[in-house]
Amino acid sequence: MNINEILAKELNLNPDQVEKTVALIDEGNTIPFIARYRKEVTGSLDDTVLRELNDRLTFLRNLEKRKQEVFDLISAQEKMTPEIQAAIEAAKTVTEVEDIYRPFRPHRKTRASVAREKGLEPLAELLMAQEKSYEPSIEEQAATYIDEEKGVASVEEALQGARDIIAEDISDNAEYRKELRALTFDYGTLSARAAKDEDSVYAQYYDYSEALKKVAPHRVLALNRGEKEEFLKVDISVDEEVVLRGLRQKLLKGNGSPATEHVAVALTDGYERLIAPSIEREIRNDIFDNACEGAIKVFADNLSHLLMQSPLKGKTVLGFDPGYAHGCKLAVVDRTGKVVDTAVIYPVKPREDIVRSKATVKRLVERHNVDVIAIGNGTASKESEIFIAGLLKELDRDVKYIVVSEAGASIYSASKLAAEEFPEFDVMQRSAVSIARRLQDPLAELIKIDPKGIGVGQYQHDMKQARLDEALGGVVEDCVNAVGVDINTASYSLLSYISGINLASAKNIVKYREENGEFSERSQLLNVPRIGAKAYEQAAGFLRVPDGKEIFDNTGVHPESYDAAEQLLSRFGYTKEDVRAGNLRELGEKVKSVGSKALCAELGIGEPTLNDIVSELLKPGRDIRDTLPPPVLRDDILSLEDLKPDMELTGTVRNVIDFGAFVDIGVHQDGLVHISQLADKFVKHPSEVVKVGDVVKVRVLSVDIPKKRISLTMRKKS
Repeated sequence: MNINEILAKELNLNPDQVEKTVALIDEGNTIPFIARYRKEVTGSLDDTVLRELNDRLTFLRNLEKRKQEVFDLISAQEKMTPEIQAAIEAAKTVTEVEDIYRPFRPHRKTRASVAREKGLEPLAELLMAQEKSYEPSIEEQAATYIDEEKGVASVEEALQGARDIIAEDISDNAEYRKELRALTFDYGTLSARAAKDEDSVYAQYYDYSEALKKVAPHRVLALNRGEKEEFLKVDISVDEEVVLRGLRQKLLKGNGSPATEHVAVALTDGYERLIAPSIEREIRNDIFDNACEGAIKVFADNLSHLLMQSPLKGKTVLGFDPGYAHGCKLAVVDRTGKVVDTAVIYPVKPREDIVRSKATVKRLVERHNVDVIAIGNGTASKESEIFIAGLLKELDRDVKYIVVSEAGASIYSASKLAAEEFPEFDVMQRSAVSIARRLQDPLAELIKIDPKGIGVGQYQHDMKQARLDEALGGVVEDCVNAVGVDINTASYSLLSYISGINLASAKNIVKYREENGEFSERSQLLNVPRIGAKAYEQAAGFLRVPDGKEIFDNTGVHPESYDAAEQLLSRFGYTKEDVRAGNLRELGEKVKSVGSKALCAELGIGEPTLNDIVSELLKPGRDIRDTLPPPVLRDDILSLEDLKPDMELTGTVRNVIDFGAFVDIGVHQDGLVHISQLADKFVKHPSEVVKVGDVVKVRVLSVDIPKKRISLTMRKKS
């Protein structure tokens, strides 16, 4: 199996492109580094394609490893044949490889193994031959196997043992299992029924049945969860005649042999007792795996857009963590993200100390020139929003508010990292800080939280956690490296996601910074313990030194390209000071006038690298998130009761799932835009139309106040 050829075919890539990319991966280069600084080698493959290639490369290599193991195991038994070898080489999944190995696997004690110990294998072979006639008769020949010492007491026991051997042989046949698995999937039905006589969120599945091949991935995950929580009984059913017809044609000779009936009974027994239960487990595992992969992609896409939301720069934010009995915790965070003040107020039940609460908030707003109040959307959020909206009308300065998702804030607040950052704060005060900071810089704050705790997916706790962690970790890594990190202000948790930097190295960077002062240039990174030449190569381009000695250190230009960048500037009469002063507005036109190809040959770099250098020099220190729409700030409240059909509103997409998107329209509950209401055309998946963080125009379809459900549409009014 040529893995590179398979990858090229599957991903529709050039074989040479794949070979060079695989070589880069094998050399220990990270995906962000390859995507950003090895475009000439990969043909400018982006990080999404590179991760898909890397995942498939790992899968295919593991498959190849298992194939070799099975080949060696069968060969050790001296049972390898050209046919088995060809079957192993042709197998495309681990399941197919395991099917081939099944007959050679050391068996636990089975009815067939017991029959073999009793010496009944020749009788099984006699029956499988299905001769037209037998002389002496089958029963007479079976009688010769009666042996009290071996445990064969009668003709029927001998024949039953022979049938058990035939049943297991049929079950162990890889070709038969593959065929029956495919037929079951094509013609089978996934069904569910209630396991308890009580209402639940799974009530829609209490009498559910759907063709296997049509079941949507999110329903697979819902059914699995319902079964796990013991509300549902789920199974796969299929017409036995449909799946066994072909097998009977292959195994039953139809020549009137008296042995055929025995083989037919063994065939049915082998299917019902051995094959069907096994295939049901395998198919359910397969559809679960596929559903997981689909859900993980949705989760990863949502997480990426959540992390890459536009930061609210240059604003002082008052973080507001709502609560009842223990009060609402406040934290003022200045424009640099530093906590400058904290307080506790009790504007909601049970105390409802409105007067003193207002005085406290007004004092904080005026003392620190607060621009925005960020309210967490958890317990007591609605009452807190009403309180803040009323208070804003009494202020002399222009202050807005926004309700911020506090998903994962409690996880961060109770974490070791939060305790290290704010040892003097209690859990709720830390949460208020997190709420404020995630508005100022969503990426820097949200990376402190386990991605699963942020809640921008569906059924994330039902998936394979290792695979989910791997995928989401890749998303965070890509986002952090796409934005870049200020090496002098970044926390070790943020630094740990930089290409080539692990957690231990990140802590060493912070420690070095504390002991030696701020970094003045990237190259000082080599002085940090556990940062060698390879780690520096992978990390340098993603780290920024805003006010350092070297202007290139505040750009995405990699140190390996500094000479080329200097030559480029000199070629057109510029200096590094022109970069710092922003005097390169005509650089792009000058590059065009010379021609990229000629300039690349002159500088000894590729065209993608040239384009990236020009882009970085034009905007040193730029943040790619600045081009995204800013968060929607509010100054007045909207309640569920205010919503009426056909009302048009502006909202922010908070979550995208298989069947639609949830949109924050300024009330406590997000509204659902069903997939059928996302556009005036057919939409295969909501992610084709909307992304987390998108600001969209919606229209109210209906409001169910008792159930607190809002149905929205993005379709044009007919």
